[in-house]
Amino acid sequence: MMNRRSFLASAACTGAALALKPEMHAAESKAAAARKPIKLAIATYSYWHFKTEKVPIETVMDKAAELGVEAVDILHRQMDIDEKAPLDAAGRAYLRKLKRHAFRDGLGICCVSTHQSFVKPKPEELTENVEHTKKCIEIAYELGCPCIRINTGRWGTSKDFDELMKNRGIEPILPGYTEDEGFKWCMEGIQRCLPKAEECGVILGLENHWGLARTPEGLLRILNGITSPWLGGLMDTGNFLEDPYPKLELIAPKTVYVQAKTYYGEGEWYTLDLDYKRIAKILANVGYTGYVGLEMEGKENPDIAVPKSVKLLRKAFA
Repeated sequence: MMNRRSFLASAACTGAALALKPEMHAAESKAAAARKPIKLAIATYSYWHFKTEKVPIETVMDKAAELGVEAVDILHRQMDIDEKAPLDAAGRAYLRKLKRHAFRDGLGICCVSTHQSFVKPKPEELTENVEHTKKCIEIAYELGCPCIRINTGRWGTSKDFDELMKNRGIEPILPGYTEDEGFKWCMEGIQRCLPKAEECGVILGLENHWGLARTPEGLLRILNGITSPWLGGLMDTGNFLEDPYPKLELIAPKTVYVQAKTYYGEGEWYTLDLDYKRIAKILANVGYTGYVGLEMEGKENPDIAVPKSVKLLRKAFA
């Protein structure tokens, strides 16, 4: 039988253990993240960089299955449907065909990478991009995909994307407007998409892309300004062109999906020498256990460069 002294000692130990529980759970969570293998995906963009005839999504799925990755990230513009047209019965049939193909290949579809711009001073243009994004959410829902990549959009003052890249992603603000107004339009546009995202169970992954999210501060301004479980950060490892690691650390706690760039054969617009072991550590330190989707952006034949990239990522995230 427990005497009074034993009882008090036991109670004290229990109280101390309870007091330590939050810290213990945080440590256990990070330890579990370190043990849990990251799931790899291949972005269909790895096989098509907009400059040649489209590579069919089904072809990329077959190649991804042969390489033994867990999922694919589908580039919306690479699909065999009109990007801007309404989603009609023929489009839905095509999406169901892709979903079936992925299942037969033993693959998940972890993301649909879409394009839009919410940096629009004209209300009708902002609404057009909101409606386009809602359609993209429906596309993901039809595919059984839990996430779409979204962009803030940019000012559009560069002549073209090549000029934007020559200027390291920096472009002047539209004359007559301010950066604060751009953030206001962007946040309004995203907020208008969130009810549809919640209805379909699709997370909006906002990428550190060109435009307002070109810097970690810009991305976090939006993510911290909108409270919703259906919005998170999409970390693109190749979109911080200078001193990337401290910037990736800043956005890591908000990251729900990662796109990992490689540049075999030199990049289409620029080349970065990224330390993926360091990036893996950054993600492990915040307990990230989601997908890492390869975006091979080099000029080398993807049938050679993609397998090398998968091997690189597997080793880094092991």
